[in-house]
Amino acid sequence: MTAVPARTGEYAIEAAGIGKWFGPVRALDGVTVAARPGSVLGLLGHNGAGKTTLINVLATLCRPTEGTARVAGYDVVRQGREVRRRIALTGQFAAVDEQISGRDNLVLVARLRGAGRRAALHRAAELLEMFDLTGAADRPVRGYSGGMRRRLDLAAGMTGRPEVLFLDEPTTGLDPAARLATWAIVEDLVRGGTTVVLTTQYLDEADRLADTIAVLADGRVVATGAPPDLQARVGGRTAPARLPGPAAVRGAARALRTEGLGPEYAPRGGVLDAPLTGPRDLAVVARTLDAQVSGDYELTVTAPTLDDVYLSLIGPAARAAAPAARAEAP
Repeated sequence: MTAVPARTGEYAIEAAGIGKWFGPVRALDGVTVAARPGSVLGLLGHNGAGKTTLINVLATLCRPTEGTARVAGYDVVRQGREVRRRIALTGQFAAVDEQISGRDNLVLVARLRGAGRRAALHRAAELLEMFDLTGAADRPVRGYSGGMRRRLDLAAGMTGRPEVLFLDEPTTGLDPAARLATWAIVEDLVRGGTTVVLTTQYLDEADRLADTIAVLADGRVVATGAPPDLQARVGGRTAPARLPGPAAVRGAARALRTEGLGPEYAPRGGVLDAPLTGPRDLAVVARTLDAQVSGDYELTVTAPTLDDVYLSLIGPAARAAAPAARAEAP
């Protein structure tokens, strides 16, 4: 089974001003996102932020109330059939038949996609090897672990060699080892040219996999960019130092100010934190502390995490929902 070639274009995903109403509820409000071919677009947000609704619009499962979207070069409303020929969707829970074997699941999906029996068997064998399921290929799926079911579900989505793969919270409920294995599979697929749209509540997952992240809150995109760019929005790197006593902290702070740095400090705690705008600043901090401090001190370098970015962007209402969502994470 061969992939259907996409129309040429700069983006595999283009959505502009997408709005979606469900009765009086506005689930999406002017959402604009884009992803280049062979990249990962991460949709990050709390429960109810609009991630799954956006996936459903892009995958032609529901029509937008307003706005336009193109996937693999085709309009999701006017050319939905062409879009569906080029995509695959894996939801939050594995959608496989537990009563039959892993191999039979993949052959069934391939046949439903139009492959002949020989081609379906060949593709199933390829995918079983790719997803490290060959040893369990002929066992009923009811005996698979959660991680194995997730891998089989991903494999089923790849039977038609989709250009765009939608993953809606693919690691929900998986143990840490299974999550890492899923991440490795996604990275392999992207290296092979597949474009991935990933929804997640897990900040480490978005940081690891996504080339571009769109942060959603209450149906709106509140920020978009590469992870390092988003992290830079809430401040740069700093160099916190734990010094031996209040006098050392005050003396070091005065010396750093003369060097053009504006450290924050708490003499009672013996802590001084200097902002770093470039590599030179770290050298200045180290040299100043060596000159000013008699005795041992601890110096580290920190940077804003994606957690910091997320909590600074999503707003008070969404922030209240976020801890509950994170508490459910494995």
